[in-house]
Amino acid sequence: MTISTTTAADAAAPIERIATTPDWYEPYRISQAIRAGGLIFVSGQAGFDEDGRTVEGGFAEQGRQAFRNVERVLAEAGATLADVVKVGIFVRNMAENLDDVIVLREEFLSRPYPADTLLEVSSLARPDWLIEVEVTALDR
Repeated sequence: MTISTTTAADAAAPIERIATTPDWYEPYRISQAIRAGGLIFVSGQAGFDEDGRTVEGGFAEQGRQAFRNVERVLAEAGATLADVVKVGIFVRNMAENLDDVIVLREEFLSRPYPADTLLEVSSLARPDWLIEVEVTALDR
C-alpha cells in the first residue's frame, strides 16, 4: 500500500508513504518507509513475524527476520536490498553479537557493501527485541 502526500511547500517533490499489510507501525504513527527525493527511507525493522510476534532462536534469527522485514518493505516500494546505500543496525549487546552482525551483512547485502552505522543500545521498543535494522535505498 502506498499513500502519497504532497506538501504545499514543494508540490513537485511528493512524499509517499510505503506500507505493507498488515502495517504494524500505523498505531504508533510511524511510516514503515517514505519515498522522497529519489530515495526510500525504511524505518527500523525488528525480528518479528507477520503476526507481530518476536521470532524465537536468539539474535541471529531475529536479525534474519529483521532483514527479511526490510526486504518486504523495500519490495512494496519496488526496490530490493541491492538498492540499499546506507544501513543502520542497532543491537542490544555488541560484544556478544558482532560476529553475527557481520554474518548477517554478508548474508543479506552484497558488494559494494552499503555504508553502515552499527550502534549498541540499552533497549529497543520491545524488551524481547535484540536487533533493529533501518536502511536508505535508491528509488530506481
